[in-house]
Amino acid sequence: MPTSTLSLNNGVSIPAIGLGVFQTPPDVTTAAVTEALRVGYRHIDTAAAYGNEREVGEGLRRAGLARDEVFVETKVWITDYGYDATLHAFDKSAGKLGVDQLDLLILHQPLPSAFDRTLEAYRALEKLLADGRVRAIGVSNFMPEHLERLLAESSVVPAVNQIELHPYFQQKALQKLHADHDILTQAWSPIGGITSYRGGEKRTFDDPTLLDIADRYGKSAAQVMLRWHLQEGRSAIPKSTKPARIAENFDVFGFELSADELAAIDALDTGVRGGPEPDSITLEGYSIDIPEA
Repeated sequence: MPTSTLSLNNGVSIPAIGLGVFQTPPDVTTAAVTEALRVGYRHIDTAAAYGNEREVGEGLRRAGLARDEVFVETKVWITDYGYDATLHAFDKSAGKLGVDQLDLLILHQPLPSAFDRTLEAYRALEKLLADGRVRAIGVSNFMPEHLERLLAESSVVPAVNQIELHPYFQQKALQKLHADHDILTQAWSPIGGITSYRGGEKRTFDDPTLLDIADRYGKSAAQVMLRWHLQEGRSAIPKSTKPARIAENFDVFGFELSADELAAIDALDTGVRGGPEPDSITLEGYSIDIPEA
């Protein structure tokens, strides 16, 4: 049965299930983080662009756990790309989170329209890694062409690429590229929440295949989807602010899907992305001023 932790390509262990706080309002973030850590989560994923790093930090403090018990992951936004700017972005995020060292720091987008800035930002991550200020580095929303250029022009293989991945959008070619380079696939919107709030015609939570499997185990469709990620070797970061849902999303280690059930979920892929196309993210359209700590 898959374990609750995964090993990154530099030997660092990462809890397979983490709490995501994308679009979680700052005024409820602290309570969500505290509750998740109480339930048993040991991995929190945030980002400078989410505007709630300070509240995540407060949740970490209120939980009262030793620093080395919680895996803290955050992301650098595109307006802080560039070597010196990205080094300073670490200071801003670490200050808000109240930590001296980050477990994982990743670039939030590839910024194809200014990829030289992306490369400089990644070189800053490599420096932070060499200096021990971060334990692992990676990227997010990088497509094959972005990853291949990064690999050709950098010295450290990303430990993680965090991408949209749920039963309706699986990015299988990208997952294979990750496997070829020992890059962990980390799923955002892992239970297809984006299929609900983006107003799509189909919601993963209503899918007959997922509901049928869930019924066999006395689980929810969300739990089945998270179990699918675990058994296929991925990290997943579901988000919720509701204590019952937070607990439910972590209760995925006591059952195991069959090979046929995994294959049935694999067959649900529509190839339709719910989030923005990575190439559409530009400084002109998506600039955000990231405040100081």
